[in-house]
Amino acid sequence: MVPAVSVVITVKNEAASIETLLHCLGRQTRPPDEIVIVDGGSTDGTLGIIEAAGPPVRAISAPNSNISEGRNIAIRAARYNVILVTDAGVSLPDVWVESLTKPFAADESLAMVGGFFESAPQSVFEWGLGATTLPRENEVEPTTFMPSHRSVAFRRSVWESLGGYPEWLDYCGDLLFDMRARAEGFRVSFEPRATVAFRPRSTLRAFALQYFRYARGDGKARILLKRHIVRYGVYGWATIACGISLRYPSLRGVILGAAALFAGMYYRRPWARLLATRRGRSTMELVEAVTLVPVLRLTGDVAKMAGFPTGLAWACRVGKAGLPRRATR
Repeated sequence: MVPAVSVVITVKNEAASIETLLHCLGRQTRPPDEIVIVDGGSTDGTLGIIEAAGPPVRAISAPNSNISEGRNIAIRAARYNVILVTDAGVSLPDVWVESLTKPFAADESLAMVGGFFESAPQSVFEWGLGATTLPRENEVEPTTFMPSHRSVAFRRSVWESLGGYPEWLDYCGDLLFDMRARAEGFRVSFEPRATVAFRPRSTLRAFALQYFRYARGDGKARILLKRHIVRYGVYGWATIACGISLRYPSLRGVILGAAALFAGMYYRRPWARLLATRRGRSTMELVEAVTLVPVLRLTGDVAKMAGFPTGLAWACRVGKAGLPRRATR
């Protein structure tokens, strides 16, 4: 028997996108039993749009709440034991609810079902950014996949066991939630039919700020430390290599050759994604997007290298004992 489900969403100033999301939820092949939306203090009329939608939509106003707080508020208010989570700004396939819900009926030991996400670019810049930052379905390893909470479902018991979303963490709360779930042995499955589409950031500045915040969240949560150390190491060695090439011109050819080889390896996957998604794109658009990839990689890496120590410094100031690891239920 397919269980009753609650869809929970957090929003803030999403008047331009919330109606699209509500429309997507309204045309589901398996309609959600309720939709609980927490508004974090919108000033653009978002809350009024939600309130006017009527059942099964319920609006909760929670000014100044962050994403994790909003999700916890919504789940506490939800009536059902299977929780589906998504975000404003995404477009859902008609089978989204059905795809995330059916696995729970087939396997009572299943704790979480992760959907997927893909880029819905509206410009060449956004196309290049999506290819640079987002994996494709064939790149996913289901046994280690950490679902984005743009598209995920889990049993309420999982949320309770983990103490809810980490309310002290303003970004990357979903990643920490996933990592805790994996660490505690909860079974997680991958469901690519529940793939949602969203628009990437439209400017380099917005992208840099996004990745700075993501890395700051990593630092606050003290996660992905090895990944960040490797990044600092790579750029540290690149700086040293530049210094050596300036001091010893005879080594310049070797260093440039090694740099070109590394760059080809580093950009290979984004370039392959561009080629795989180029349908309908002109040759000039492809050339522009290919040229953007190194700029986007560098920008994202610098933003992460700036954000991570900022978050780590915050974590050191607060101290592990000062972090409320579990949300109040």
